[in-house]
Amino acid sequence: MDCPKCNGEMNERKFRTLEGLVLFDQCSMCKGFWFDNGEAEKLKDAYEPDFIDSGDPETGKEFNKIRDIDCPRCGDRMELVNDEKQRHIQLEVCRAHGVYMDAGEFRDFKNETVMDAFRGVAAFIRGE
Repeated sequence: MDCPKCNGEMNERKFRTLEGLVLFDQCSMCKGFWFDNGEAEKLKDAYEPDFIDSGDPETGKEFNKIRDIDCPRCGDRMELVNDEKQRHIQLEVCRAHGVYMDAGEFRDFKNETVMDAFRGVAAFIRGE
């Protein structure tokens, strides 16, 4: 599978959680991630998986500017979606297959802060 952002090779990686093994893909070049449906959530709840996101967040911010990408599984155009709890995180999603996260986004996704919770409440109140 090729990276939907930089066309680099996506390599399968593994992380063992209490619930079992989680497989996901990481780009060898830009260090972005492809998570099949449910994989990111399993890793988010796991103990200390932060180290898997070894990419440079600044590189991730540059690649995050690329918005029109296709799902690496089916080729359909992916949707830009804000994370429900951390509205400042914008992810590319294929509802049928999974989610793409740029380098640094998984670390941010994993580490929800009090400020993130406040932002989520404020966005809910504003109707966003």
